Amino acid sequence: MRLFEYLGRIAISFLEQIGAIGIFIYQVLIWLPRRPFFFRELFKQMDFIGIRSSTVILLTGIFTGMVTALQSDYGFRLFGAESLVGSTTALGLVRELGPVLAALMVTARAGSAMTAEIGTMRVTEQIDALTVMGVNPIQYLVIPRIIAAVILMPMLTLIFDSIGMIGSYIVGVKLLGIDEGMFMSRIVQYVDYSDLDAGLIKAAVFGAILAAVGCFKGYTTSGGAEGVGKATTYSVVISSVSILVADYILTALMF
Repeated sequence: MRLFEYLGRIAISFLEQIGAIGIFIYQVLIWLPRRPFFFRELFKQMDFIGIRSSTVILLTGIFTGMVTALQSDYGFRLFGAESLVGSTTALGLVRELGPVLAALMVTARAGSAMTAEIGTMRVTEQIDALTVMGVNPIQYLVIPRIIAAVILMPMLTLIFDSIGMIGSYIVGVKLLGIDEGMFMSRIVQYVDYSDLDAGLIKAAVFGAILAAVGCFKGYTTSGGAEGVGKATTYSVVISSVSILVADYILTALMF
């Protein structure tokens, strides 16, 4: 009986979380088109999510491109097809690695910060103070973060893809001796704009996921400082898993 009781509690907790998320998303959609629009808060979040994440995106992107080219060269040399290293790396970056890894990096940096900031405001009753002053917390705290993430994630993904291709060029052409003309021509031949568009659509969806999860976990935080720490941890884990699940679903639909 204890086993059934334990499983029942888990099921009830899961359903409660699903319901809370549904209500939260409904509130976001309701308040999204309503005035006032907090543009100053929006630009502040765009700076935080986009510009301040560019360093980690650049570092992750260049080393991802370098290691992908290195591993691709090892495999293609077995078949004498080293010229495909550039196109394989480019396809991997624009379709999967760029949007997924960029989203995971932004989740670790900005998504966790969203949860911690809003969670701290919740446990210190600052969100209640906003409500008392007639400011809707969803409209002021959540919507600017979600919009900023949706706008900036495709741009960060483009930076990731570009610097990743530079890294693959350095390794493939300069270090491994692949012919530069063949390296570039294969990229032009096999990589299409539709591949890039798919990656950017994924990036926008991932941005919405990481911002929504981060804000939701912060908005529903309880239990003081310990609760803020737990909410931040859960936010990163849930966002990361959700991004990977969404990546599979979007890939199955688009390709």
